[in-house]
Amino acid sequence: MSQKPPNRIACRDCPLRKRMCFSQFTGDEIAFMESFKSGELDMDPGSPLVMEGSASPHLFTVLSGMAKRYKTLADGRRQVIGFVFPGDFVGLQSAVMDEMQHTVEAVTKVRLCVFNRADYWRLFHEQPARGYDVSWLAAREEYFLGDHLLSVGRRGAEERIAFALWALHRRASDVGIAAGDAMDMPFTQQDVADALGLSLVHTNKTLRKLRTKGVVEWASRRLTILDAAALVKVAGVEEPPPRLRPLL
Repeated sequence: MSQKPPNRIACRDCPLRKRMCFSQFTGDEIAFMESFKSGELDMDPGSPLVMEGSASPHLFTVLSGMAKRYKTLADGRRQVIGFVFPGDFVGLQSAVMDEMQHTVEAVTKVRLCVFNRADYWRLFHEQPARGYDVSWLAAREEYFLGDHLLSVGRRGAEERIAFALWALHRRASDVGIAAGDAMDMPFTQQDVADALGLSLVHTNKTLRKLRTKGVVEWASRRLTILDAAALVKVAGVEEPPPRLRPLL
């Protein structure tokens, strides 16, 4: 279910602009985004932001809240292909391919900045640097999918789960959702299992092993990184250098 929020946030006052992970806007860019933005929507948990096979008339930036991306087979089986955080751009497939190839569903209350799909080309004509940012965001999603495929195809169960939890916590930290080593975890173990190609039972057993080893604890919808260095080692990753990313 969606509804228009009572108070629209001006782009110049966007709370996400204060986060260090996002590149800064010029005055002209802020003025353009104010004209490009058509409104805001509040979505309840379980509501679809966009649906697989649909042609949405809108594009969105997640202002607050979290969601999950997934594809389904005809018999209802589901593959989670990603997780959505504040600052993420949603609906690009519909803008360039006429319809969405996956569903994005809210897992918490989500507030969206709304843009009209019909105005999409204005972005490239009037603000080419912002248009390039769309390409950057698309490349970033391709990067995430590459990591996702590597996990499903080559990482063991402990490596998969460690990498997924490391990535979720890192993204949450970037946008101010995580408080130090802990974060609220609205995604379920079934969501993570569906993302990693594991059964729920195997996922639960592996999480217990990581907790016993003093690496992570996931309980009562809260994820705590107990030993960050050990988590990185199990996941087999290196902390990438900080890099600014665009915000639409």
